Amino acid sequence: MKKIGLLAGLLAASTYYAQIKFEKGYFVDNSGTKKEVLIKNVDWKNNPVDFEYKTDESSEIKKESINNVQEFSIDGDQKYVRATVMLDRSSTNLNAMSDKRDPDFKKETLFLKYIIEGKADLLYYEDGNNRSFFYTSEQSEPEQLIYKSYYINESTIGYNEDFKKQIAQHLNCNIKGEQIQSTHYNKKDLTKIFAQYNECSGGSITDYGKQNAKKGLFHLNVRPGVNFSSLSLNAIHTNDAKIDFGNYTSFRIGLEFEYVLPFNKNKWALFTEPTYQYYKGNVEAIENEGSYFENKYNITADYKSIELPIGVRHYFFLNDRSKIFINAAYLLDFSMNSSIEFKHSNLEISAVSNFIFGAGYKYNDKFSAEVRVGTSRNLLRNYVYLSSDYTSVSFILGYTLF
Repeated sequence: MKKIGLLAGLLAASTYYAQIKFEKGYFVDNSGTKKEVLIKNVDWKNNPVDFEYKTDESSEIKKESINNVQEFSIDGDQKYVRATVMLDRSSTNLNAMSDKRDPDFKKETLFLKYIIEGKADLLYYEDGNNRSFFYTSEQSEPEQLIYKSYYINESTIGYNEDFKKQIAQHLNCNIKGEQIQSTHYNKKDLTKIFAQYNECSGGSITDYGKQNAKKGLFHLNVRPGVNFSSLSLNAIHTNDAKIDFGNYTSFRIGLEFEYVLPFNKNKWALFTEPTYQYYKGNVEAIENEGSYFENKYNITADYKSIELPIGVRHYFFLNDRSKIFINAAYLLDFSMNSSIEFKHSNLEISAVSNFIFGAGYKYNDKFSAEVRVGTSRNLLRNYVYLSSDYTSVSFILGYTLF
């Protein structure tokens, strides 16, 4: 726990100095005044209710909220408008699904995100599991495009697709009925419909979805390193001394698969890293020490395994080339012909899982270094009167192949 605490402390100190990126943008306050500012681009997954900004690079950070702002935009990236709308938050979870076909509208004030801006606007709202689209036509107030799943019986779920009727009624310029009927309630299909309508209507169009199109990034990293491990053996319910195999330094090699999530400025990633590791230890034990029956013998530990951590990583950007990161993972361990041997006994080492925590630095999206610590593992968990304490600290270098 001391090692994990030290790691957390170093990380907190590092992230305190991490650069916060503000980008050129503007907001319009309640009086209609447009203010050119630098807005912190969080690349929100869920629609925000406030944002941070600075008047220039050297000024203090300020915050504005939905109560005081009609609209805000980050140039060339995204735009939000405040609207008081009727929103249906009906659950898509079967256990909480409504049995009513009609939406359960409630009035809410939200920041809606532009996808298409033109004669007819397509806007988007996301909050947790709620994903809703809104539209305006001929400068009307935003209205939700209706799509709702509802419970009919144990084997049937119904779908209210009234958004197709809304499209047919309000976007009636060169859009055929067959196309509307084949449209799904998703960003790709609705963007196509709204872009087609605006082009047909002859007005200007801004496609924020195209400007801000993001895809998850997949990385493959080679990760050699060094493990600093220790192992001790304890006999439970006896007065026998603890057997300490001591520290052991070993080489480890891993191949990491990382998926960078397509939101929040690529700060979040999922990863897994199949890794080969091993530990060897030898200690001399004395039985009946000082007596005529004194007996010395060796106790040998031989532990080899394939580790498979499955975890999440968060990046903190220092500048365009440098970033630090933290990660946490649940580690699955697959033991390979591992045992502790003494006298004529052979104790089988079991596969055992634990948690790992790490912090590191990455340069130019190519080179990385990480310090990683793991919680204790009891390698003899299948034995009632024996336990062990295996801990490991790793120093890992990385190179990103792609």
